[in-house]
Amino acid sequence: MAESRLKPIRILLVDDHALFREGLAGILSAQPDIVVIGEANDGLEAVVMARELRPDLILMDIQMRGCDGLEATQLIKKELPETVIVMLTVRDEEDKLFEAIKSGAQGYLLKSIRSSQMIDLLHAAMRGEAALSPLLAGRMLEEFRRLSNQQNDLQPAPVEPLTQREQEVLSLAAVGLSDKEISAKLSISLFTAKSHMRNILAKLQVNSRREAAWLAKNRGML
Repeated sequence: MAESRLKPIRILLVDDHALFREGLAGILSAQPDIVVIGEANDGLEAVVMARELRPDLILMDIQMRGCDGLEATQLIKKELPETVIVMLTVRDEEDKLFEAIKSGAQGYLLKSIRSSQMIDLLHAAMRGEAALSPLLAGRMLEEFRRLSNQQNDLQPAPVEPLTQREQEVLSLAAVGLSDKEISAKLSISLFTAKSHMRNILAKLQVNSRREAAWLAKNRGML
């Protein structure tokens, strides 16, 4: 482990603005544990260079002509899942942030970030942490809460519990017995068997015996 930490982080830069790319390369190359191994002008070139160079980390502009950063990220992560990709952007658009994370990016940085903070976050990304500014990290947490609450809202509504007799009736119906057969099996009248079945369907809020049996089994009621 100690030896692996001594190896410099091999970075591929991807941005369609040469001047910005050169400045970024200068900042990164000044770090003792970072080496810039290549520069790509667009997403397709990034895919080709990633295959050849197999970088540890790719710093990828999100908006480029032709193949953009999101598409390139998806393509690269399919072939090189171990490669860490951090997106760079001018705007803090939430939809792009979430799309980048879904595409496999480990981070999402604004180009207005200070160089020292960027370097710290790139090291964090290499440790498996999310490379996000505090503001963007807060937005990610807020979205996670929203989705969690949405998921809770989709949970099935609780149903009225079945009586022991209703469970017996439904268990027999689940294996294909008719109301007449159930009445004979449980020594109850046909009217009572039908009444139990109506109550079961009403409690489980379903329209058929088959649905009732499936729902009861999935909810551990049988």
